[in-house]
Amino acid sequence: METTEIIGIGREAIWTVIYVAGPVLIIALSVGLLIGVIQAATSIQEMTLSFIPKLAAMVVTLLVLGDWQLTVLSEFFISVFDLIPQVFTR
Repeated sequence: METTEIIGIGREAIWTVIYVAGPVLIIALSVGLLIGVIQAATSIQEMTLSFIPKLAAMVVTLLVLGDWQLTVLSEFFISVFDLIPQVFTR
């Protein structure tokens, strides 16, 4: 394999991670921001108050999107494993 092919695989891996982890992280950020605004408005400064809703939102997101995430990751790894014979033939 040439250097450009390896860099392409690395770039594809980074985009796959962003594509798969993005929705979960965006949900966690949104819920955390919403809880932070509510805490600021009510002057409740309990640190654990934002943890449970974020955790619950992330679990729900993983339950909803988990099948899709697994499919995307499986397709990526299958494409990477399909490139293994090319490494040994050159």
